[in-house]
Amino acid sequence: MEPRVKASIWVSMALRLADIAGRSGAVLRKGDPDAGGILCVLRGRAGMVVLSQVRDAEGRAAWLRGTGTDPVDEAGADAYVARQVNRDPDLWVVEFDAPDLQPPFEGRLL
Repeated sequence: MEPRVKASIWVSMALRLADIAGRSGAVLRKGDPDAGGILCVLRGRAGMVVLSQVRDAEGRAAWLRGTGTDPVDEAGADAYVARQVNRDPDLWVVEFDAPDLQPPFEGRLL
């Protein structure tokens, strides 16, 4: 099992990587600074995708396209985020400008 990084540190890292790549990013909602889960909203030309932080069967960090394989409109992304926050009030929500709908950080997509 991989060691886990505190959520607040991971969010800071992801925002810095986005900045280095020339993409804007912003924290839309702060969650638990130590153990909160993370949702990444990617805003692109074709719509939006929400990535949800998950662990695979071996405990490795990965990302799941919570809104599906196709981009959704802003209302669809907002509805997904609202449902997830209702289930887990410790969630962080971070949004990135991603014209190609690719995250500005490395991660396995499931």
